[in-house]
Amino acid sequence: MFSTIKKFISPKDKAVSKNVISLAFPVIISNLSRVFMSVVDVAMVGRLGASALAATGMGAMLFWGALSFVLGIRTATQTVTSRRLGQKKFNECGTAFHNGMLMATLYGLPMSLAGYNLADEIVPFFISQPIALSLCIQYTSLVYIGLIFSSISFIFQGFFTGIERTKIHMNVTVTSNILNVYLNAGLIYGGVAVREYFISHGLGFIANLWVWYDFPALGVRGAAISTVIASAWMTLHYTYYLFTEESRLKYKIWTPTFDTTMMKRQIKLAIPQSTQEVAVTVGWSLYYKILGIIGLIELATTELIFTIMHASFMPALGVGQACATLVGKHMGEENIDKAEISIWESIRWAEIIMGSMGIIFFLFPEFLLSFFSNDKEVLRLGTFGLRILGFLQFVDAVGITLWFTLSGAGNTFFPAVVESLLIWFLLLPGSYLTGVVLGYGFYGPWFIFPVYLVLFAAILFWKIKQGDWKEIKV
Repeated sequence: MFSTIKKFISPKDKAVSKNVISLAFPVIISNLSRVFMSVVDVAMVGRLGASALAATGMGAMLFWGALSFVLGIRTATQTVTSRRLGQKKFNECGTAFHNGMLMATLYGLPMSLAGYNLADEIVPFFISQPIALSLCIQYTSLVYIGLIFSSISFIFQGFFTGIERTKIHMNVTVTSNILNVYLNAGLIYGGVAVREYFISHGLGFIANLWVWYDFPALGVRGAAISTVIASAWMTLHYTYYLFTEESRLKYKIWTPTFDTTMMKRQIKLAIPQSTQEVAVTVGWSLYYKILGIIGLIELATTELIFTIMHASFMPALGVGQACATLVGKHMGEENIDKAEISIWESIRWAEIIMGSMGIIFFLFPEFLLSFFSNDKEVLRLGTFGLRILGFLQFVDAVGITLWFTLSGAGNTFFPAVVESLLIWFLLLPGSYLTGVVLGYGFYGPWFIFPVYLVLFAAILFWKIKQGDWKEIKV
């Protein structure tokens, strides 16, 4: 048994394994910082009560529902950029960036305005509890202002990841998240309350961070404002790296180029995944709505569980993004064997990361949940859900990595269709049937969730083994 484990943990190709983790590590750090930011957000808002927690959770989901469309554009930008990098057509990497930025702006700007103006009409469909509804409208309308900045930042991320400069993504994300946490503390609770808290705990030197301005206590509105400011900072910080010699001379970033043929390729890559991301995120919003029908405590507990899940999910996304870049680059070099090795080394790293976290989820659920809530019912339900997630980490690692593999190879259609169909025709109706109709409550959706993840991973594994991805031209 131990020899089998050792064989799995040991890399089959040390050079490729090192390349995967060196590219993935900065993205993992940036994603972990984002997880930390989300954890702090939830922990801060959670102290305001279950209504505030449910409101911000639903608001964040609705915001992501609109923003997720840009994920397809980001992936298209990364896929084309990494393929051109392998082909050593460096100026076309810059063209892919320009194309992506144009598409993201044309989408993000009107969506920001629409979300800000229509939140009071959209939110009531998803949440009905009066206090939570009012708070959710406040949070959602404000956070949508930052959608344009987040959209543009996604394109920066796709470009810099595609040219294997993932450290830039790390630097930008970490600083943005630190700013968000800092502003959250002041704007949610107010500068006076924050200073008094740290002083009473003998941490007056930390309290001094908020001395320069008397932040007003804004509750969930403060959390939204902090997110918008941090998103704007992220865009400015990314822009700074466009002035490097490499960006200016090698990739011709400041020479405006828009290639209609390449634009069509990027649109063809983006549309399936963008449509899928919107369909999936709307589906998850409805999943939240089903939990909300079951009860406010059940909804708040689910929000906590998914927040904790990000501790393993987001690092695995870093491995997946590294895999997508390497697959695209090696296909551009016409080195399919190396692309295949990159896939299996990426799966190995994803399993190590997510599997380790899964063991922690299973063994210490109460400890993890206690950071966010002291409600006995939340802890009881959350323990069950978190242990289910613990088992699923090993399965989800495969699904995440292969999703990025197919996207990096240029097949965004198949994974988009598979995930959308599983959510809309299995997860949602199954959750409603078991949780609401049959009366299993919180447990119903959490019995259906594992079936969805197992099927998704198995179908993508089958698709990769078919091998038709090796012939895709981008």
